[in-house]
Amino acid sequence: MYGPPTSGKSTTTEALHRLDPRFRLLRKLKVGTGRAEEYHLVTAAHLDELRQAGRTVAETHRYGNTYAIDCAEVDDMTSAGLIPVAHIGNIADLRRLVGRDPWLRVLLWVPREVCEQRSGHRGEVDTAQRLAAWDETLTDLETNADEGFFHLRLHTDRTGPDQAAREIADAFQVLTAPSPDTAAARPRPEDAQARPAG
Repeated sequence: MYGPPTSGKSTTTEALHRLDPRFRLLRKLKVGTGRAEEYHLVTAAHLDELRQAGRTVAETHRYGNTYAIDCAEVDDMTSAGLIPVAHIGNIADLRRLVGRDPWLRVLLWVPREVCEQRSGHRGEVDTAQRLAAWDETLTDLETNADEGFFHLRLHTDRTGPDQAAREIADAFQVLTAPSPDTAAARPRPEDAQARPAG
C-alpha cells in the first residue's frame, strides 16, 4: 500500500486481516523514535549488518527515522502461507520492492485537508510534518507513477476500511489467479507467492 500520512494504511490492513487472516502487516525495520507497534526496532549497527548482507530493500528516511524492509521476513511470511502487506512511502522504494515479485500495487488517498483533520483528531504533535509528507507524496506520485502503475486506487475519505479491504482482496485474487491458457503450467493457487504491496 502506498499513500500519504493518514490515508488509512494501518486501518485498511487491519480490515484485510479481519477479512482474511492470511493478510498480515509486514513490519518494517526502524531505527529511531516514535511509534513502535508496527515496526521491528533495531539499532543502526544492526540495520547496517542486514544491509551489508543484502537483506534490506526499500530503505526510507523520514521524520528523523530510518525504515527498511527485511527481505528474509517477506520470504518467511510467504513460505508460511501468509500474504505480506507492506506500507510504502515513495514510488522509488515501491519500484525496488515490486521488482522482486508480483506484488499488488494499491494507492490509498485522502485530500490534504482530510490529512490535517485526521492528524489533529489523533492528537499528533507533528501535523505540520505530516502535511509536508502529504505534499511530498503528491509530488512523488505526479512525477514518478504513470496512470497504470497502480492496480487499485482508493479514496479512503469516501470508502470505508471494510469496503477497501474487500476491493483489495478481490483485486489480489484476480492478480494471482492463473489465466486459462497458462493454468496447466502455473503452480497451484496454494503454492502461489504473489504479494500485495503498499
